[in-house]
Amino acid sequence: MLYLVGTPIGNLGDMTLRAIETLKSVDLVVSEDTRKTGFLLNHFEIKKAQLSFREDNEDRTLPRLMEFLKQGKNAALVTDAGTPGISDPGFTLVRAALAEGIKVEAIPGSTACIQALILSGLPVHSFTFRGFPPHKGGPRKRFLEIDKESPYTLIFYESPYRLTAFLADALEIYGDRRVAIANDLTKKFELVERGNLSEFAQKYKTATPRGEYTVVIEGRV
Repeated sequence: MLYLVGTPIGNLGDMTLRAIETLKSVDLVVSEDTRKTGFLLNHFEIKKAQLSFREDNEDRTLPRLMEFLKQGKNAALVTDAGTPGISDPGFTLVRAALAEGIKVEAIPGSTACIQALILSGLPVHSFTFRGFPPHKGGPRKRFLEIDKESPYTLIFYESPYRLTAFLADALEIYGDRRVAIANDLTKKFELVERGNLSEFAQKYKTATPRGEYTVVIEGRV
């Protein structure tokens, strides 16, 4: 059995009882960063073997994991924060497990994109999650162009190192739409800023972004 276990995106108080029970019951915990996951496990007094499964090692680690699961053992897949499979390599493991007839079960938890969406004040009935844009300007602009005419609310993840460039490109491609920028969600200093793209494109020319960001942009109206 493969369990997909949602973990907190910041506040450890959001860990569910079912997630804790599942992590205690499995034979192996699979994660991107075993150090971060180790901190989570230690906090809840869970002692389990861990295996790192990242984008740069999935080709050699996937066969090993599949052999483990085919032996009838149980593994839990977690991400560094949030729901596994969202903007991480987890989907490749899920796809491989399903192809082998291995049962997959999800243990619900937080997801930054949904948290930011419901806090944004923008329409939530239809939305498109786009994940992390390309790092470089040209590919990033082409990436943004794909949804230029979409009427759906758009959700992006972005690092502090590229937030300023991303906002400038989004303003150029989409025009001055409404936007919400979320940072440190569920933590003590959670911040959700709401306004127009032009306002934040200007602000972050001088402000110093810190931490990971979720950017929610109004669809074409």
